[in-house]
Amino acid sequence: MTATIWWTIAGCTVVTAVIKGVGPLALGGRDIPPRLTGVIALMAPALLAALVVTSTFAVGDQWRVGAHTVGVAVGGVILWRRGPLVLAVAVAVAVTAGLRAIG
Repeated sequence: MTATIWWTIAGCTVVTAVIKGVGPLALGGRDIPPRLTGVIALMAPALLAALVVTSTFAVGDQWRVGAHTVGVAVGGVILWRRGPLVLAVAVAVAVTAGLRAIG
């Protein structure tokens, strides 16, 4: 089992290195078109949003709403209202811990 995990990690490492190397080789020093630059700029926020949604709503192989979901929602509202990041994280942790202690 452990060897399979390490071979998987090694394979992912090689594939990532190849993917990163193909970009500069394919472009050959040319400038990227502005439309493509816009798409590339939006890829990181989209991936981050997908990771946040998955970690917020997924419990194992099921989708659930629990204390952690409410905590993240409260933190998101604080950030949406332009509150400080540290406050949003602290309140999210407190809300999650409080709800878990209650139920």
